[in-house]
Amino acid sequence: MRIALYQPEIAGNVGAVLRIAACFGVPVDVIEPTGFVFSDAKLKRAGMDYIERVDLTRHISWDAFVRTNPRLVLLTTHGDETLYGHSFEESDTLLFGQESAGVPAAIAAQCAGRVRIPIAESARSLNLSVACGIAVAEALRQTGGLPC
Repeated sequence: MRIALYQPEIAGNVGAVLRIAACFGVPVDVIEPTGFVFSDAKLKRAGMDYIERVDLTRHISWDAFVRTNPRLVLLTTHGDETLYGHSFEESDTLLFGQESAGVPAAIAAQCAGRVRIPIAESARSLNLSVACGIAVAEALRQTGGLPC
């Protein structure tokens, strides 16, 4: 299981995702460009000392990332199925798009699944890091990968 962040825009969200990844023992791929300087203090503040515990790979572009041949599951508010109806595999990479725009349609089309987290109809979306924590926990639960 891996987490991939497509051109993230908010340092604090990335820091929080890195903390989630450290706690669950899940590697993270960051697909650049980012909307902030990667050494930004907000990134470090949100990730705290957990950042040093994460297996983090930065990719200079989508093309560089996709050459690693991941099996992608896109988390999106426009998902075809719910998080709890999707069958995750241990080799999945959970892909999260930009906070403001998600991922382009061409990238979404490359994903093995497009999954949404069910939320109240009156709500637009969850924060990126919150959605990541929910999705990673469910994917690891399904595949038997939750830490003991």
